[in-house]
Amino acid sequence: MESGEWRVESGEWGVGIFRSPFSNETKTGNVQAKQKGGADHYLQGRGAQINTKNRFLKDERIREHIEGIDDWEEGDPRTVYMEQVSMSIVNKVESPDVPMSYSMNPYAGCEHGCIYCYARNVHEYWGYSAGLDFEQKIIVKKNAPQLLRKFLSRKDWDGTPIMLSGNTDCYQPAEQKFRLTRGLLQVCHEFNQPVGILTKNAGVLNDKEILQALAGKQLVSVMTSITTLQEDLRRVMEPRTTTAVQRLRIIRDLSKAGVRTGVLMGPVIPGLNDHELPGIMKAARDNGATFTAYTFIRLNGAVKLLFHDWLYKNFPDRADKVWHLIEQSHDGKVNDSRYGLRMSGEGPVAKLVADQYKQYSKLYGMNADKWSLNSALFRRPGEQGRLF
Repeated sequence: MESGEWRVESGEWGVGIFRSPFSNETKTGNVQAKQKGGADHYLQGRGAQINTKNRFLKDERIREHIEGIDDWEEGDPRTVYMEQVSMSIVNKVESPDVPMSYSMNPYAGCEHGCIYCYARNVHEYWGYSAGLDFEQKIIVKKNAPQLLRKFLSRKDWDGTPIMLSGNTDCYQPAEQKFRLTRGLLQVCHEFNQPVGILTKNAGVLNDKEILQALAGKQLVSVMTSITTLQEDLRRVMEPRTTTAVQRLRIIRDLSKAGVRTGVLMGPVIPGLNDHELPGIMKAARDNGATFTAYTFIRLNGAVKLLFHDWLYKNFPDRADKVWHLIEQSHDGKVNDSRYGLRMSGEGPVAKLVADQYKQYSKLYGMNADKWSLNSALFRRPGEQGRLF
C-alpha cells in the first residue's frame, strides 16, 4: 500500500492497515475510510477531509488505484440542502450531563464543519457519512415551526425550557435561506415558551428584535461558543464559522439589548487551545457575558478517525502529543461515554483545566447570579395565563 492510503476491510469497525501521510511508520488499527494524497490534497473550507464509513450501511463506494482511471469524477464539493417534511421537532434529552430536558434542531448536518463536533455521528442515522457528508449534505426540516406549534398546543405541555441547537447550530449558513430558526422563535414568542440558544454564528443578530422581546419576559438566554481566539486555528478547526471577534460582538450587542448572554468554551483540546480558557472568559466578560461553561474534548464514533486525520495533517509537529494528552484524560482512550466524566475528562490534565476554570470563573464573576428561564408565563393562544 502507498503512503497516505487508507485501507478498509469488511465489518462494522474493520481492522486495517494505514499509513500516516506525515510518517513512514505503518500502523494497524480500526479504520473506516481510505484517503489518497495526504496533505497535498487538502480541502480548504472544510473541516473533515474524508468520508468515513457509515456503520449502518453494509456497502460503500471507494476508489483504488485512481492513477489508472482516466475518467474519474470528483464529487460535487458544494453544499446541498435537502428539504424534507419531518414528523417531529422537539426531542427529549436523556443525558444527565447536559442542563436541558428538551431540544430542537431545524437542520441536520452543519456547514460550519467543526472537526470535533459530536453531532457528526448522528448523520449516519440519515444514511450519510459523519465526514464530508455532514458538512455538505444538510437536511432542512422545512415544517419545523408548524411542528413546534403543534407540540406546544398539547394539553400536557407545561412550558419546560427547550434548547435550540442541542445538536447542530441553528444559525448555520442554511438559516440565511430558510429562516426556520426565526420561525421557531416566533412560535415561542406566541406561546411564551422559554428557549435557550447555543450558537457560534453572528446570524443570530438578525433576530435581535424578537430575542429582545423574549428577554423582556425572561424567556430566552443565548450562549455563544468560542473555542479559540487564534484565527489561524479557527480557520482550520471551524472553517465556516464566524470569527472570534464577531462572536464577541454577538455577546456585546445582545447584552446591550437586554438579552442574557454567556460563553461556552469548548471543547478544550490539550496542546491546542487549553491555554486560552482565561483569555476567552475575560473577553466574554468584558463584552457582557454573565455565565459560562466548558467541555473537554472527546472523540466518539467516527469523529475519532476524522479528528485524527485532521490533526496529523494540520499539526504534524505536535499531533502525537495532543493525541496522547486526550488519551490520558479518558482512561487511555480518546472516546468516552461515561456519564459524569465524558464531557469533563479525568486525570491531571483534565483536573488542571477544571481548576483553572473554577479559578477564573470566580475571578471574573461568572455564574454568580441565580437565574433561570421563566416557564410561568407559558400559555396557549386563547388561554388565560397561569396564576401559579
